[in-house]
Amino acid sequence: MKQLVLDFPSQLHEALIIGQSYRFISQKKEFSNVILTGLGGSGIGGSIVQNYVSGTIAVPFGVNKDYFLPAYVNKDSLVIVSSYSGDTEETIHAMQQALKAKATVVCITSGGKISEMARRKKLDCILVPAGMPPRSCIGYSSIQVLYTLRYFGLINDEFIRNSKAAIKLLRADEKAIQKKALSLAKALNGKLPIIYAAAHFEGLATRIRQQLNENSKVLGWERVIPEMNHNELVGWKDKANDKAVIFIHNDDDFERVTIRMGINKKVIRKYTSNIIDIHSKGKSYWEKVFYIIHLTDWVSVYLADIRKQDAMEVKVIDFLKDSLAKQ
Repeated sequence: MKQLVLDFPSQLHEALIIGQSYRFISQKKEFSNVILTGLGGSGIGGSIVQNYVSGTIAVPFGVNKDYFLPAYVNKDSLVIVSSYSGDTEETIHAMQQALKAKATVVCITSGGKISEMARRKKLDCILVPAGMPPRSCIGYSSIQVLYTLRYFGLINDEFIRNSKAAIKLLRADEKAIQKKALSLAKALNGKLPIIYAAAHFEGLATRIRQQLNENSKVLGWERVIPEMNHNELVGWKDKANDKAVIFIHNDDDFERVTIRMGINKKVIRKYTSNIIDIHSKGKSYWEKVFYIIHLTDWVSVYLADIRKQDAMEVKVIDFLKDSLAKQ
């Protein structure tokens, strides 16, 4: 896993090449809505893209993480099917629904049943390199989602410049990122991580938790501000030094959210001394996101080392899939 994390800037570079080289066959048209269907490491890129486009895209953009698509999906919908393996049963089921609804379907996968369905149905299918854990391929998937939206005129090409800037930032900062990540992993050892971020970075917060789950083999949760101020904050009533609270900061967070974070820290500090601040770097959304993804991916594998866990191993997920296949 460490090599995959180290290769993340190169993955972003390759993802840009794949996206730029792909030639779409779908006819351009106006859509009433866009929905990305995908789970786990294949779906989280969609959640992060959703945050990115929320203030600019002219039509609703949803992310589906279930067998069933929303009832509003129809011939005027764009459905992006994201499954790294191409064999995710929930995503296959949702894709079949999209086809029945006569939606425009674009697939992002490394192969499997989804690529075969796309070939038979003559659908757009952007292929990414195979043979890696889906959670390590967020650069491939998220950038292909962006190229898809760009092709259909839903976003501009700003993400390309910003992704290139992110690659430059990560390569220049690699040693410092690893050093900081090791320090953060030591601070998290033996603690249950709780991640708080601005609502605009909810997908990123979820990604951090997922990596700690899969790579480090620890539980945790994430919440966004301001929503958690209306419920979860009241739950901080007892001493909780077994928990570590991670605040994700961005220099362009809304002013009122920044103030709320400061107040939250004052409240939470009464119950745990384990407060960790992570500040993004970069000027654009994608520089910030890719920086924190890279940093916290390193945190997750270093924490796995400290806990003497195999960051690659996901036997319980394999057990679940095998059990489902027998039903």
